[in-house]
Amino acid sequence: MEERKTIYLCLAHMSEAGLEQKYVKEAFDTNWVVPMGPNVNAFEKDLEDFVNKIDNSSLNTPNSSLDRRVVCLSAGTAAVHLALIGCGVKACDEVLVQSFTFCASSHPITYLGAKPVFVGSEGETWNMDPALLEKAILDRKEKTGKYPKAIVPVALYGMPYRIDEIMAIADKYGIPVVEDAAEGMGSRFDGQVLGTFGKYGVLSFNGNKMITTSGGGALICRNAEDANEIMWYATQARDAYPYYQHTAIGYNYRMSNVCAGIGRGQMTVLNDHIAHHKHVQKLYEELLKDVPGVHIHKQPADPRYDANFWLCAATLDADVKIQGQENAYKEVIKTAVGGAAGVIHAVDSATTDCQPNENVEALRVFMLGKKVECRPVWKPMHKQPVYEGAPVYTNGVEEDLFKVGFCLPAGPYVSDDDVRYIVDCIKEAIVR
Repeated sequence: MEERKTIYLCLAHMSEAGLEQKYVKEAFDTNWVVPMGPNVNAFEKDLEDFVNKIDNSSLNTPNSSLDRRVVCLSAGTAAVHLALIGCGVKACDEVLVQSFTFCASSHPITYLGAKPVFVGSEGETWNMDPALLEKAILDRKEKTGKYPKAIVPVALYGMPYRIDEIMAIADKYGIPVVEDAAEGMGSRFDGQVLGTFGKYGVLSFNGNKMITTSGGGALICRNAEDANEIMWYATQARDAYPYYQHTAIGYNYRMSNVCAGIGRGQMTVLNDHIAHHKHVQKLYEELLKDVPGVHIHKQPADPRYDANFWLCAATLDADVKIQGQENAYKEVIKTAVGGAAGVIHAVDSATTDCQPNENVEALRVFMLGKKVECRPVWKPMHKQPVYEGAPVYTNGVEEDLFKVGFCLPAGPYVSDDDVRYIVDCIKEAIVR
């Protein structure tokens, strides 16, 4: 019997036609191996075609379209950074950002010398709570004498945020919105692609996202003028002289023409990837519905919500006992948690003052022994030591979810048989 391979959360998946290799080869054949070129231009056009289409099929009316522009960049983090610059964020300004997210949502705020103000989540989508957002706006105005310079909601695991409410609040106070849709490529709200509602929208093409360029990202801009300004900043902010002159600090953030070739091929399988993730989510929902103490995270019943389910998330009741739980947090890990492990900083203790419950950690270890990647959900940014003392407006929802939440594999290589195996492993892990 063939040994079972490790089932990862979301592995990069190339097109069956091998178009990624075709476009990359063209880049080499034509010596376009720089951060510009035909593949970059074509990839941007493909992305614009995708994000500008509004799906009105649920309304039984013809599809309509937007006129957004896309700039391809070296990373999703770079896209957040340039979007904040485009919003006029400067040193000592405050930016409202969702706390329940990956660090790339908040770190660029600090790159600019600005201050992140963290906003907690509501319990249905796990994303930014509109009520807390407005409370934070009013309180920061009272405390500082001015409104925050930008709002950064996040599509956590691909789930659409309360877009209509958040945009209404942003418009009310005249604060631009940077939509962090890095995990939400292809997710929609009322037929419209995430990232097209605010002043800017952030996409990521990291190796484990819905599509990949090996690394890379993009920024959705509302018009050509904004896109040109972002392009200028992304190419070292050179002024139009026959020699190098700079009136602003720019960055080397443009996407490589080689990486863009991968992206062009990936666009041909994007819709298939989205459909697959949704299928896997439905299968988890069906197979886990009768497992006591395990709850798969679902999107709201509101038909306007159309998540891509980049990762399938679930929660584990605190009273559920897991095999090996007595050994949870007894040893520090030696490598980063997750299939895309990188360099980590060694620690002396396996525990902190804010961590998943012992049964969630035990489940992670148990599933790893079964060759299944099972990752904790993101630790709220306001509980990260690097942001100690940062203002936060929360009802504790995201902290509670962090204690009980975990992510399950959902990528294109995850088969129906894999999902059944994963669910069987979860059942086996539970002590009855």
